[in-house]
Amino acid sequence: MNDTELVRGALRGDPAAERELYERHVDRVYRLTFRMAGDEELAREFTQETFIRAFQRLSDFRGDAALATWIHAIAVSVALNGLRKVTRFRKREVDLEHAPVLSVQPQDIEPKLAQRLRSAIETLSERCRAVFIMHDIEGFTHEEIGSVLQVATGTSKATLFRARLKLREQLADVAKEYAR
Repeated sequence: MNDTELVRGALRGDPAAERELYERHVDRVYRLTFRMAGDEELAREFTQETFIRAFQRLSDFRGDAALATWIHAIAVSVALNGLRKVTRFRKREVDLEHAPVLSVQPQDIEPKLAQRLRSAIETLSERCRAVFIMHDIEGFTHEEIGSVLQVATGTSKATLFRARLKLREQLADVAKEYAR
């Protein structure tokens, strides 16, 4: 069954369709919220809240964009709003390496370099961090990011440019060290 058929089934109250929709999208939603929050517990909470909202609003899904894009828009909104409420979001406690198994194999990276990169990403504004994570880490297109964040495609591209520029500036000393 495709997503459209599953949405119809879920709207009719079919628990199997609801379960299948959840199973198809939960891993990517979790990865996105984990990378935005940097905290396993918050990511689980944001993922749960995303699906609660998605199922409550499923009748509002018009099909203008892919269901995955619509769900990810909800996830980004939930994560950004949740992070604003969490006073400890700058004191991330969990390393990305400790996240539950991802469908993509992480590349081995020196712990010191990984920590510097995480710290640099954390200094980005919420919007820059969201665009950087969605595009460069999760592989969203600028069109998808624009749809999720409700900005123009060009705005997404410009935001990614600014995020990369800031990261380059912050990691310039590390780049020189690894270029040797």
